[in-house]
Amino acid sequence: MNRPYNFSAGPAAIPAEVLEQAAAEMLDWHGSGMGVMEMSHRGKEFISIYEQAEADLRELLAVPAHFKILFMQGGGLAENAIVPLNLSHAGTVDFVLTGSWSQKSLKEARKYAAQAHVAASGESGQFTSLPPAASWELSRGASYLHICSNETIHGVEFHELPDLKALGSDAPLVIDFSSHVASRSVDWSRVGLAFGGAQKNIGPAGLTIVIVREDLLGHALPACPSAFDYKIVADNQSMFNTPPTWGIYIAGLTFQWLKRQREGELTGIAAMEQRNIAKAELLYRSIDQSQLYLNKVAPNCRSRMNIPFFLRNEALNDAFLTGAKERGLLQLKGHKSVGGMRASLYNAMPLAGVQALVDYLHAFEQQHA
Repeated sequence: MNRPYNFSAGPAAIPAEVLEQAAAEMLDWHGSGMGVMEMSHRGKEFISIYEQAEADLRELLAVPAHFKILFMQGGGLAENAIVPLNLSHAGTVDFVLTGSWSQKSLKEARKYAAQAHVAASGESGQFTSLPPAASWELSRGASYLHICSNETIHGVEFHELPDLKALGSDAPLVIDFSSHVASRSVDWSRVGLAFGGAQKNIGPAGLTIVIVREDLLGHALPACPSAFDYKIVADNQSMFNTPPTWGIYIAGLTFQWLKRQREGELTGIAAMEQRNIAKAELLYRSIDQSQLYLNKVAPNCRSRMNIPFFLRNEALNDAFLTGAKERGLLQLKGHKSVGGMRASLYNAMPLAGVQALVDYLHAFEQQHA
């Protein structure tokens, strides 16, 4: 089946193999007589789905044993509140602002922490580069430092996570990795907690992944709802309340799909990372060599997942989007807050899709030269 190429920033494309398997199992999962959406979350059928998904994610991301994997709800926006409710100790938390999502996180944390301190910001440069770590003004005794390791809207990415110990801080590093989770490896020695909505690289909207170091559990503020207390969620294997069962199921199928991926001798996340590097380089090269298109992000921190670009003649924007849709290239309009175009190259986007976009970029430029 030939489908259009969906460049949506999220909810985003899901691998066709995953959708086909879910469709085949919709009415009857493995002879149980039930679809996954109809199962009790405490029944043996769903528990087996959950346990396999958790084990596969731990294997894929090489998550150490002293980290808990939680399947929660609410997306990244809810985690902006849930993280400070669990980790702030009603003290000071530090933020590095690199775009719209870290700004939202800061605003929410101010409701729960005694102080939400901006350690560094790229706003003066319109979030087109990352503030150098050496310039960060870290708070003494901060409860944690928060970064968004890939900004979906502005298209900047930390290709290497900061080493807070090297910066003289003992604060845990919290990362919002919603838009690059499972696209690259994670250095867990530098991370205290990572969270992400599933709707970009993992599955449908509604599921949130939280991976948290065990020593950070058990410190929730008294006002924290029980269903959002990480220790309670961990102690109940993500079953304290009814979890997003369908989202966990699709995530599990996606994890199995990821484990099957190969690039030469590489498999799983390592294979996906090489593939994602190749896809991003192909599109950035086409944009940089063009006289019509422009990407404003500094080359050393360009996102591999979300590539914003602009037409130098913005009067051509509507014609560009119309022509793209006619070619089966969907969801290329940029976020309303920044305008322009955006191509999201998540794991489910094949190299052929990026090549089709590059071919269209060339053809459209020649037509309107």
